[in-house]
Amino acid sequence: MSRKIAIVASQTEVAQTAARRLNRRHATVPPQEADVIVALGGDGFMLQTLHATTDLDVPVYGMNCGTIGFLMNEYAEDDLMARLETAELEVINPLAMEAEGEDGRLHRALAINEVSLLRAGPQAAKLRISVDGKLRMEELVCDGALVATPAGSTAYNYSAHGPILPIGAEVLALTAMAAFRPRRWRGALLPKTARVRFEVLEHVKRPVMADADSRSAGPVRWVEVRSDPDIRHRLLFDPGHGLEERLTREQFV
Repeated sequence: MSRKIAIVASQTEVAQTAARRLNRRHATVPPQEADVIVALGGDGFMLQTLHATTDLDVPVYGMNCGTIGFLMNEYAEDDLMARLETAELEVINPLAMEAEGEDGRLHRALAINEVSLLRAGPQAAKLRISVDGKLRMEELVCDGALVATPAGSTAYNYSAHGPILPIGAEVLALTAMAAFRPRRWRGALLPKTARVRFEVLEHVKRPVMADADSRSAGPVRWVEVRSDPDIRHRLLFDPGHGLEERLTREQFV
């Protein structure tokens, strides 16, 4: 059965050129009318596309026109419809972030890769960490900390020396950046159902920024993070090149 496809592209010249070529070869529709969305760009653009199409419940097939392309398939103009027909589906749940800003306003956002807290001043951050309402760390002195999904575990989390998580793992990674006290604390693996709360200690003297997939909530007093099972992002990958294979391959590079 022929699928109705929408093509979206990042603003780079490479992606825009690819979009023009594919639009000449295929009849396309707006994303709201599509059975499949084809995203042209890099991983950053894929995250933008997934966030923008959360309410559509349409699978997204990415083709790499960017740099890394961990969430993308190889770009090729030929046989697009055949590739879509044989593509394998991966379903991921985002993180839901709730944070209180310095001005008392509440900020809510979704993150497919990670929610991160980063010091916003010259002094190290001081964070108090609770999991499911139970205090787990009275004081973490660090440059920052993050909670990452399995799909996002090879991104910022991996750069901060956090673990790579199998895509089917029902866990989240809690990873510290440059932990000073406890010395060299590397973080923890938590159940996917965990609700993690960070309280920013001395928040005026030691300001901390919170980000959900690099979308800033500004300086915050506290942040809560949990997986949201009610939201499902559907990604399509060429057979044998899904997220599970990519996550495994990353560990042997």
